[in-house]
Amino acid sequence: MYRHCKMFRTPFFLELIVRNSCFYSKIHYYNNNLKRKLLTRYSSEVFPCVSYFSDKPTTARASSQHVPLSGLVVQKFPQSWQPYLRLMRADKPVGTLLLYWPSTWSIALCSSPGSLPNIELLTLFGLGAFFMRGAGCVVNDLWDKEFDKKVARTKDRPLANGELSVLQAFTLLGGLLSCSLAILLQLNYYSIILGTCSMVLVVTYPLFKRFTYWPQFILGMTLNWGVLMAWVITNDLLSSTVYSLRLLYRYIRHDLQPPGLTFNWGVLLGWAATSGSVYWLGAMTLYFSGISWTLVYDTIYAHQDKADDSIIGLKSTALKFGDNTKPYLSLFGSSMITSLAITGLMTDQTWPYYVGLLLTSCHIGWQIGTLDINNPADCWKKFSTNRYLGLILFMSIVASNLLK
Repeated sequence: MYRHCKMFRTPFFLELIVRNSCFYSKIHYYNNNLKRKLLTRYSSEVFPCVSYFSDKPTTARASSQHVPLSGLVVQKFPQSWQPYLRLMRADKPVGTLLLYWPSTWSIALCSSPGSLPNIELLTLFGLGAFFMRGAGCVVNDLWDKEFDKKVARTKDRPLANGELSVLQAFTLLGGLLSCSLAILLQLNYYSIILGTCSMVLVVTYPLFKRFTYWPQFILGMTLNWGVLMAWVITNDLLSSTVYSLRLLYRYIRHDLQPPGLTFNWGVLLGWAATSGSVYWLGAMTLYFSGISWTLVYDTIYAHQDKADDSIIGLKSTALKFGDNTKPYLSLFGSSMITSLAITGLMTDQTWPYYVGLLLTSCHIGWQIGTLDINNPADCWKKFSTNRYLGLILFMSIVASNLLK
């Protein structure tokens, strides 16, 4: 018996026991690990909250952390549609809002005292902002296709990476402009003229980046054009002026003595006398405030690409100002607030308007004070927050008008 027990104490037998125990331990580990993975996978499909308590996030959750909601919506469309939607920046609606807000300020400022803004006009301008912003992005990418290939942030755009051809881009552009025209035809005659004139800026803006450091100023003129259109619609501002031009044409046609510039200047004075305030000046100060706002947020935006732009020869205010950007941004921000204050005085705004102006000043100050111009992610973050600034100002104008 002792001999039989003694054989179990040999080194060979002890080594065999250790190896077997290690083998079964590995099997047990892999088995438990497999069970945990399967449990996490299937439980997250039935109970999505379970995946948030697991040790490692699922692939879907991890990949969606850096994709905005609008980008996820675009991904739900058929694969063949997605390049078109990305070309018109449907996955990045911030630009649409930045185009839309100035026109809403104008509509709200011109609303009847004690009433809400015209919902129909707000809707039409919202749709117009969506389609015209998309058209502007297509035009920009058609001009800058070769430049976009050399910039890290833009090299994956549909035209730059070859997903879409130039012909396909022009087809999309035609569709967007047709939709914009359909909306424009719902407005009055004078707004149609102004809307048509804006196409000159839309088409030529991308070219300014090639020979001037101030393309952001031209962009500001383009994006805030809706201020003038909305002001004209709600005030019928140009009716007297255009009527006087028709009279001038009639004088010339019948060889009568033309009234000259004095005649048309009297139209503006007459408008001021009958309306009680110089509305055209209010429109221009609001327009100038929008341009100043664009200079703030688009200079911040341009700092994302300044390294690539300096190499390929494109110009921007970000390159113009360099490390002195913040003082210039402060100047533009002050210009915006001052112009808005003048507009408020001209249109007899009440205290909520000036509260909104104070909040707007604080927001601009926060952007400039915390901005890191050498951090592209921070530049995008600050740029994106301007969609809330536009909303703050719109709501303050609405509240101010209701208290009149």
